[in-house]
Amino acid sequence: MLLLVALILLLPLSARAQCTVTVAPVSFGTYLPFSATPDDATGSVRVACTNFAGGYTIALGSGGGTIPARRMASGSATLLYQLYTTAARTTIWGNGTGGSVMVSGSCLVVCSQTYSVYGRIPARQAARPGTYVDTIVVTVTF
Repeated sequence: MLLLVALILLLPLSARAQCTVTVAPVSFGTYLPFSATPDDATGSVRVACTNFAGGYTIALGSGGGTIPARRMASGSATLLYQLYTTAARTTIWGNGTGGSVMVSGSCLVVCSQTYSVYGRIPARQAARPGTYVDTIVVTVTF
């Protein structure tokens, strides 16, 4: 009997669930092509929900390249970079393809969780001066 009552109480909650996704971009600043060290930067994805109980996954798209080889562009010039799930920058954050993983989380009625996105531009790429940009689609599946 208690299980039935709990299920009945949860059904109305999922019907009114509200979730928002907020993104802070990964902004690398000025890239120095002759530097021997990679250029690192951090952004974030925040998931906030009310009246939602369940799990979700966060996938990052490929942008201007492929997930294993993301590219920023300045006109026809490109610059390789990558996005990772941890500060160690060893696990590529993507959509589960090309050796990448998705990040998962869960919510119990009310939640707000911020996930850091760790970016890296490998050192010593021959890059023309310019403003390099890329757009990554963030997909949260509930």
